Amino acid sequence: MNKKLNSRSDILFPILGFLAFLIVISFMLTLIIDVFIDGFEKIKDPSFYTSYPSRFPSQAGILSGWIGTLLVMAGAIFWSLLIGIPAGIYLEEYATKRGIFGKIETIIELNINNLAAVPAIIYGLLALGIFVYRFKFGESILTAGLTLSILMLPVIVVNTREAIRRIPRDIREGAYAVGATKWDTVRDHILPYSLGGILTGLIIAASRAIGETAPLVTIGALTFIAFLPPSPFTSEFPFIAPDKIWEVLMSPFTVLPIQIFNWVSRPQAAFQINAAAAGFVLLILTVLMNALAYYFRQKVRRKYIW
Repeated sequence: MNKKLNSRSDILFPILGFLAFLIVISFMLTLIIDVFIDGFEKIKDPSFYTSYPSRFPSQAGILSGWIGTLLVMAGAIFWSLLIGIPAGIYLEEYATKRGIFGKIETIIELNINNLAAVPAIIYGLLALGIFVYRFKFGESILTAGLTLSILMLPVIVVNTREAIRRIPRDIREGAYAVGATKWDTVRDHILPYSLGGILTGLIIAASRAIGETAPLVTIGALTFIAFLPPSPFTSEFPFIAPDKIWEVLMSPFTVLPIQIFNWVSRPQAAFQINAAAAGFVLLILTVLMNALAYYFRQKVRRKYIW
């Protein structure tokens, strides 16, 4: 009897799993195809990608939106990895779990796990009070990158810890046996072997952050911007001007989700077409960003694991 039940389960579960997979894929493809069809008129127009927003729908473009999205996401990824990876390594490898410091670390762990479920607009309010008013960064690309990095941090910290936890203890003991210090073990063995899992967390966190609108609106992102940040590149060595980098970071910005929100709120049908085209471009940017992170993850896994 049990063998019959097991055989039925072995047959039934793959079928149900495949049907669930088809449902998910069908929803995703329906969304992509619908947005593509609605915005095809603008998607095929090269000037749509090289023009600034305009109050005339036929002249409106997403130049400032997609460049702003790339700059903000680059800052968010940089800050979240710079803070999230060391935090995850400390909590997993160095935290004592004893005494008063152990209690503090336990509280920090609980808060990190809970922060992943906090609504995005709360991060915007936090950034408004700290980065805009306290640190005087203003409504800038730097503030936006820091805001989204805070939103990404919980996911990256948790995934960093899980990736480190999956590394066999034999690797640590082998490193200690040949005289390696704690830091040598972390730097040369723990971090390289866990990098694939860390990049997985980055993909998940960045996919959520790239579409966020509420925290950026809260810190003062512009809905209409007809200029780009100054270019930090020069024609002379070292080809980058440090003072221009700071100027770029302190420049006003907009991003594609805000541009889409602005166009969707307009009554004209032509703006709805623009919004659909911008939405498709945002999907493509998300896919490209995830594909790049996936490429690096697979490259790391082949180097250190396979």
